[in-house]
Amino acid sequence: MKIAMWSGPRNLSTAMMYAFANRADCAVVDEPFYAAYLARTNLHHPMRDQILAAQPQDPEIVAEALSGPNPDGKDHYYQKHMTHHMVTGVPRDWMRDVVNVFLIRHPARVVASYTARREAPVLDDIGFRQQEALCREVLDFGEPIVIDSHDVREHPRLMLEKLCESIGLPFSEEMLTWPPGGHRSDGVWAPHWYGAVWNSTGFAGPEGPLPRLDGAAAQLAAQAMPFYEDLAARKL
Repeated sequence: MKIAMWSGPRNLSTAMMYAFANRADCAVVDEPFYAAYLARTNLHHPMRDQILAAQPQDPEIVAEALSGPNPDGKDHYYQKHMTHHMVTGVPRDWMRDVVNVFLIRHPARVVASYTARREAPVLDDIGFRQQEALCREVLDFGEPIVIDSHDVREHPRLMLEKLCESIGLPFSEEMLTWPPGGHRSDGVWAPHWYGAVWNSTGFAGPEGPLPRLDGAAAQLAAQAMPFYEDLAARKL
């Protein structure tokens, strides 16, 4: 089985990757289209040069690998994707060969976390618009699965059991914990973004109240809300 997990940044995506990576039967890949995205947009993200050097910049090569044999002969292949990486020129036909899951998080939480690491983001940086559009594309050929990171943190076992059942994968206790210190499949950008999850051994506890935003951050979260609400209506 191949599982494509679609999210924006700051969305529990790395912890979810670690949960699947800790299964003995599952290989993982971390944001394989990142270099292709940077090459096409010419955006200046943290560690841009290292990312461009670490991954193929041709999205056709990436897509072919995603559709090919699972790494290390594993039964399952978990693919962590950022929705905003799917810019014009990045192929999508391979999406018909995977189980597509959409990991969502309330925009206020995403914006508060993202702005702590990168200044002045815009809507296309945080992936909500692209996530909703990709979900609609999947509806043309299958049934998308949506899971909310808030629910995972509230009830990790229950939500992972639901997720596994929905994709036809047996649940494994191994998904609830992982060793500290990161994973060998982490992207080269991990030192900039993954500090908290490197120090973790499982999902963090329930989230508190929504953060209070003002100014441009509040406006950005408001822009993202309609896309989040559309996806949330489909969640497990």
